[in-house]
Amino acid sequence: MAAQLSVSTGVLEPLLSKLTKLLEEQYDMLRGVSKQIKFLRDELKAMSIKIQLLADAEDLSDHMKNWRDHIRELAYDIEDCIDGFMARLDREHGGPTGTLGLFHKFKKLISRHEIANEIELLKARAIEASERHKRYNFVEQASNSTRSSAVDPRLPALYVEIDELVGIDGPKKHIIEWLTRETEVPTSEERKVTVLSIVGCGGLGKTTLANQVYLKVKGQFDCAAFVSVSQNPDVKKILRDIVKEVDIKGNILDHDEKQLIDKLRKHLRDKRYLVVIDDIWDSKPWEIIKLALLNKKYESRVIATTRSTTVASVLSSQGGNVYHMRSLSSKDSKRLLFKRAFGSETISCTHLGSVPDEILKKCDGLPLAIVTISSMLADQHARSEWDRVLDGIGFALAKNPDAENMTTILSMSYFDIPYHLRTCLLYLSVFPEDYHIEKQCLINRWIAEGFIQEEGGQTKYEIGEGYFNDLINRSMIQPIDVKYGQAKACRVHDIILDYIKCKAAEENFVISLDAARHVNNSHFKVRRFSVNNSNDQHVTLWTSRVLSMVRSVTIFGYPVKTSLLPFTVLRVLDLGHCRKMDDHHLTSIERLFLLKYLRLSSSLITKLPEKVGELQYLQTLDV
Repeated sequence: MAAQLSVSTGVLEPLLSKLTKLLEEQYDMLRGVSKQIKFLRDELKAMSIKIQLLADAEDLSDHMKNWRDHIRELAYDIEDCIDGFMARLDREHGGPTGTLGLFHKFKKLISRHEIANEIELLKARAIEASERHKRYNFVEQASNSTRSSAVDPRLPALYVEIDELVGIDGPKKHIIEWLTRETEVPTSEERKVTVLSIVGCGGLGKTTLANQVYLKVKGQFDCAAFVSVSQNPDVKKILRDIVKEVDIKGNILDHDEKQLIDKLRKHLRDKRYLVVIDDIWDSKPWEIIKLALLNKKYESRVIATTRSTTVASVLSSQGGNVYHMRSLSSKDSKRLLFKRAFGSETISCTHLGSVPDEILKKCDGLPLAIVTISSMLADQHARSEWDRVLDGIGFALAKNPDAENMTTILSMSYFDIPYHLRTCLLYLSVFPEDYHIEKQCLINRWIAEGFIQEEGGQTKYEIGEGYFNDLINRSMIQPIDVKYGQAKACRVHDIILDYIKCKAAEENFVISLDAARHVNNSHFKVRRFSVNNSNDQHVTLWTSRVLSMVRSVTIFGYPVKTSLLPFTVLRVLDLGHCRKMDDHHLTSIERLFLLKYLRLSSSLITKLPEKVGELQYLQTLDV
């Protein structure tokens, strides 16, 4: 089974596997430190169970956050220490003989002494973290933390006024035609109800569309119901809500699932009904709900909304249909923005110049983003206010209190995906807006970072492809260059990118140059760094102390003023979109002895340094 890597735990799970393998295979090489390594492994294993409980909690106390962050940074430092030690041993293997050999052995003793001291310090940090956990009841606090919002963020979609809707007429007409079309009466006594699944990312307007269709056609059915499922479904409550809405009389408070199903089967057997199941995240609740929905000789219908194409396919597999929601057109996006901001879609705003178009470009047709931003601009006619909001889209929007509803909806999607996919998703924050991310390059980077563990006879790349496709199916990334059902690349919606950049910075997972101000550099070393240097300026990076433990560097645009010398634990160096790189920028590259991924593309680089051959851990060289 693949290691379930959570961003909150840094490299904890893969590190445990690495420590176990190290103790099994390299025992003779670890004289004097094997006991300490075993202690670290056992201590981290105990912590990993506890820290997984924190990974799903959004509302953590400062004590819990600090403890979680401490464990994450400890795990990074332990892995860097172990990898550096093993690389040193590999380089020393088969050293010189004679007098030089004696000197070489003396250096090895010094190295072993240094590594022993380093591991002792790490052991002390692990003990201190364990003691802190005992002092504070973190696990109980985390279990009491809930991610459910005080107000359901989807609620406004059910009460939006018709005259405020934009771009919904076409999809609404399409679905109504499917719902009301006549089909042959089944020859069998009973048949499974057909399901139309509306699928799309959070904030695309699925609930609004389903509700508008429901209000328009429910009168054409004998009975109808609209129920919400949510991330943590209570199937008994869902069945009870359906019972109430289809007007079954009697007291049902004490009924269990079987009794509720029996009531519904009896009531719906001879009726033509419409049921809307809103926001279903997993197909498992449907396996119970569908037991209650008989369809005897009548064309009953079910509409389901979901963010997952996989769930949609399962629900609509019995003769149903899947409707993929699309973003709003440019015209409809502008109509919605002005209607919400000024109450009129025909108002003249020439004094705002191109700012509205630039805002809408970032929203990329996502209704929730447009509505959120237009609420910030309500009755604001000054160009300066529009410029301020535009500047906030990119990294600050997800932090804006006025965008809380949108952030909550995005959080629901983020926390629904498994731990290992969260890590792979947050890693996309290294790329700038509107960037076409090549699948092959991305998966090779995931592998170099240690995010993918082999399992079930599959290669790491094959597993990475599964991760990539899963993120597409969950509507978290948008496929690009699709051929024969496979996407060769992807992009991240600007609003989702804004959200994951915030998350990545909070977790000290990826820091971009424009996000640097959001990180307390006195507490954490930068682990992954991305620079988008769009103009030919001499941008200087932080001090070597801050970047000394960076394991991934990605530079877009023009080179920056820095040296590769302090990056001794670097695993990934991506300069594939860095212009005006030349030969001198690769000086001393052989010192990056842990490097696994190197990408270059500048035409000014005339040749690779011969010492690239000394990078014995290099897995991908993309030139």
